[in-house]
Parts: sequence; structure tokens; C-alpha cells
Amino acid sequence: MSDKVLRVGCYGAKGSYTYEAMEQQFGNRKREESYFPLFEDVVKAVQEGDIDYGVVPIENSSTGGITEVYDLVRRYGASIVGEKIVKVEHCLLGLPGAKLEDITEVYSHPQGFSQCQAFFKAHPAMQQFNYFNTAKAAEMVARKKDIHKAAVAGAQAAGPYSLTILARGINTNQSNYTRFIIISRQQELAADADKITLIVSLKHQPGSLYRVLSHFARYQINMTNIESRPIPGRPWEYYFHMDITGHLTDQAVQNALADLPEDTTDCKILGNYRADHGKEARP
Repeated sequence: MSDKVLRVGCYGAKGSYTYEAMEQQFGNRKREESYFPLFEDVVKAVQEGDIDYGVVPIENSSTGGITEVYDLVRRYGASIVGEKIVKVEHCLLGLPGAKLEDITEVYSHPQGFSQCQAFFKAHPAMQQFNYFNTAKAAEMVARKKDIHKAAVAGAQAAGPYSLTILARGINTNQSNYTRFIIISRQQELAADADKITLIVSLKHQPGSLYRVLSHFARYQINMTNIESRPIPGRPWEYYFHMDITGHLTDQAVQNALADLPEDTTDCKILGNYRADHGKEARP
């Protein structure tokens, strides 16, 4: 194991789900940690060389892809070097001594609230207030010292901010996972890499997407995700963010990638890395 001290950063704060993903990726490495309030701050810090690696969420199994992150990765040209999938179990966190019936104000990230709709429908007295992220909401509740305030966050946020868990597992979907990507300025290619992320822009012609997908089907390459995003300044034109299985040295992958220029105006590989198979969401 290298003795180099890594400079790593993530969106949010200690106790966030993003922090948990960073712990899983770099837990046994010497590191200096930085925390950022915005997704763009993380991606920008990586590209400007302020940190070696950044961790940001890109997809949730309940609410779908985080479109802002797709756009930022493309805009800044970040490389994806890994992924971590974290199970989301939201809790209602309050001050020690507070009871569930004391809570009238709850703070969290909008996605946190959207994933707990059934709980709040059952507790209409609790007003919801959007906050930067789940861990920051927990930090704020601890700072305010008001037993009527609570935060929706993971159980891991209770310890750092000396909060108590008033209700556990309040997310509506109990099979709720968030996928995080680890980004760097440079691509890294490990021998066991088995997932490739790329972005393609299509020719503005009928059937262009079908023909692109057919190249992967022809060589029996599995596509695990595809997201369409508008191209800034080019109305009604889109780029596609794709995840496929394989290694860049595989002949089938090389053949498919070699065929893509026939039906695309641009194609860029963002990374080839090891998928987080051990944390894949299962029903």
C-alpha cells in the first residue's frame, strides 16, 4: 500500500452518504479530506488539481439519475475511476431528550424528503424545509439546540453531531440505494476493471440511437445504464451518457467502439473501472 497522502474530497460533510462512499473507497489510505457544498465544487477541485479524487452521487435507485452530475462530468471532462453503491436508510434525527411528537420542523436535502413521502404523510405536523444536504441538516439541528427541530439523514450522521435517532428507516422504499462515482483528472485502468462509462453525441438522423445501440448488441456487450441530456446551445440535440460492461482491452469492446463513429458526431470514454458488485441493489 502506498504511503502517499491522498487529497480526497466529497460533496456534503462527515456523516453523509457521500462520506460513507468515500470511506468505503479510501478507508485504509492515508488522506486529507475536503468537503464541498456543491457538486460543481467537487468536480472543479478535481480538475484544478486541488484534490486527487472526488466523490459525488450520480444515481439513486428510487429517484433516478442526478442530471446535474452527468452534465458536470461532461463539462469539466472528469475521468471516472471507481464507483461505490451505498444503501440508503433515512432516519429522523433530533436532539437527545426529544420525542417524535416534539418535532415540528424537519430539515434535509430535497431528495431525502422525496424518498420519505409516506412518513411525512403520516406526520402532517412536521413541516419540511430544504437544506444543502442530509449531513449538513443534522449539523444545523445540533447547532440550533431546539428540540422541535429534526433532520432526515443516515444513522451514521447521529454520532458526529451527538443526535439521537427518533425514527429509523423512514424512507418509503426499503430497497433504496445511491450510486456514487469516484472522479480524477486522469483515467486509471486496472486489470479487473469491468465497467466502461462513455458519452456520445448522435448524428441528427432518423434511427441514429438505434444504430449506436446495435453496435453493442452485435458484440454482445451489456448496457447497464443510459441517460439522455440536452446539448447546451444546440436545441433539440442530445448527448447520451452510457455505462457498458467490459474492459477496454476486450476485443468485443474494441470492435464496438471502433464502429461508433459511423453514427456519432462525438464519442468520449470517461473511464473503465471496477463495478461495485458487492453493493448492487437487489429486490
